[in-house]
Amino acid sequence: MTDTAHLTIDTVDGQRAFVPGETVEVSVSWQAYERAEAIELRLVWYTHGKGATDVSVVQTERFEEPAIVDSRRCRLPLPASPYSFSGKLISLAWAVELVVLPNGPSTRLDIVVAPEGREVELYQEG
Repeated sequence: MTDTAHLTIDTVDGQRAFVPGETVEVSVSWQAYERAEAIELRLVWYTHGKGATDVSVVQTERFEEPAIVDSRRCRLPLPASPYSFSGKLISLAWAVELVVLPNGPSTRLDIVVAPEGREVELYQEG
């Protein structure tokens, strides 16, 4: 797969913040210039900040032998945890990724998964 593939991902209603247990409905599309083995839609959480980065793939939707140009809608139920949070040393974020396999490009849409749809802040100012 060349780096010239065009991938898009967005929530159907534009919403980017969710509470645990909600379902995220996404619309994905791709335009590739070579045939891909598969394209995967992944619901993931990852940590960033000081220290090593952890990544967990929570759910995968795989499109085998995809057409060169296509679009799909998918529903991804969100688990009860972990929550999106931001701390002084480490943060945890959620994302929906679209990945061209085996070694193609990818794109990511960051979302928030937490009570009241707001990232939990683990530090206090001042």
